[in-house]
Amino acid sequence: MSEGEPIKVVILDREFHVACAPEERNGLLAAARHLDERMREMREASRTLGVDRIAMLAALNFCHELLEARSRESNVDQALAEKLQAINLKLERAFAPSLQ
Repeated sequence: MSEGEPIKVVILDREFHVACAPEERNGLLAAARHLDERMREMREASRTLGVDRIAMLAALNFCHELLEARSRESNVDQALAEKLQAINLKLERAFAPSLQ
């Protein structure tokens, strides 16, 4: 994250100060709120988990979601590339007789 004005975020009642560029401030605050909500849900679901374990599980869940999203995006990109290639082939065939 780029250097900038430190901002305060609160996650599971713990305060953190993070340097953040002004244009990244809203995104960082939204991410901190989302992380706080998810960690609170995890803590409520299992009162015996410590903060370190909750943080590790939350990080693991987010990484899993990110990798799944990248995989879906890759599949969509591949399908789009195949469709564009098919359209291009049709166009080449359609215009081939007129080029002769």
